[in-house]
Amino acid sequence: MELNLASKTAVVTGASRGIGLATVETLISEGVRVVGAARTITAELDKSGAIAVAADLGTAEGVATLIDTALAELGGIDLLVNNVGGGDAVEPVGFLDTGDAAWAAIFDVNLLSAVRATRAALPSLIERRGSVVNVSSINSRLPAAGPVAYSAAKAALTALGKSLAEEFGPRGVRVNTVSPGVVRTAIWEDPDGFGGKVAAAAGAEHAAFLEAIPGAFGITSGRITEPREVAALIAFLLSDVAGNITGADHIIDGGTVKTL
Repeated sequence: MELNLASKTAVVTGASRGIGLATVETLISEGVRVVGAARTITAELDKSGAIAVAADLGTAEGVATLIDTALAELGGIDLLVNNVGGGDAVEPVGFLDTGDAAWAAIFDVNLLSAVRATRAALPSLIERRGSVVNVSSINSRLPAAGPVAYSAAKAALTALGKSLAEEFGPRGVRVNTVSPGVVRTAIWEDPDGFGGKVAAAAGAEHAAFLEAIPGAFGITSGRITEPREVAALIAFLLSDVAGNITGADHIIDGGTVKTL
């Protein structure tokens, strides 16, 4: 399938690894000029061919730096992927152990980063009749499956996409959401990351915990999702091939969510 993305410009947040890096690489392979942003620029992002921008996207200043740089380097923004998420404040703890500072930090990264980036990019997106994809999570549909503040932030992000699609669709801007389940990223694979902490809390060895995830989570396909698979879905939704898809939430979870 020809996506006809060549000559387009894009901004991808959370681009240093995982879904963000895979999205950068996929878009570049389609001929897109990409600005990729992350708090820390990895060697993989640096050599991807993207214009790498170091910015803390959990802050208004970081997002402003990113969009200002993208507009200057690219001359305008056709495509925006609000992928940055997770964050250092996401811990496998319950509601009573999640204080105000953690709530604020989680919402800054998982919701307000998208609010700020979209608001700053919208004049260019409207002018170019562009497209936005927000990367949410199946936690927005299964809030009990993850930390309460993270699930709430992702539910808000999914709702944001629907509202933006409705408001700016008449002006030519499409907005969609992609909601992955468990994806093979550092969030799960890093022994010091969220997955490692969940395994430790359960008294399980990390490698064995990862191997057991498909069965424990009821993943119909029997495996977790690869970052490149999420990136392929994002690229499709950004393209004109998906020109009449807007305001939708697309799950990619191997069948984890069983409800309509």
